[in-house]
Amino acid sequence: QVQLVESGGGLVQAGGSLRLSCAASGSLFIIKTMGWYRQAPGKQRELVASITRDGSTNYPDSMKDRFTISRDNAKNTVYLQVGSLRPEDTGRYYCNAATWRNWYYWGQGTQVNVSS
Repeated sequence: QVQLVESGGGLVQAGGSLRLSCAASGSLFIIKTMGWYRQAPGKQRELVASITRDGSTNYPDSMKDRFTISRDNAKNTVYLQVGSLRPEDTGRYYCNAATWRNWYYWGQGTQVNVSS
């Protein structure tokens, strides 16, 4: 079992930045990849960024410019730095852990609201 707890969301003005955190606990050795997803109102959940155990990162083309994923293994925490926020970035941001057996764990999410 893996537990994920996100934090760092809030209300931000357009153009601002945020750093989201995801603290992982439990059977961390089973995790292959961790990622951040977001879900805007009325839309499907989408991948924002992912990072493997060795630090290799992956971003969809639409997310490459303003999103940066990183990890601190000593703290068992994955971060998502978001810059130049736009109103369309508003949504709930979820942390995800994918295991070697392709099981998936999700956190409860943290809400990001960007005002224009």
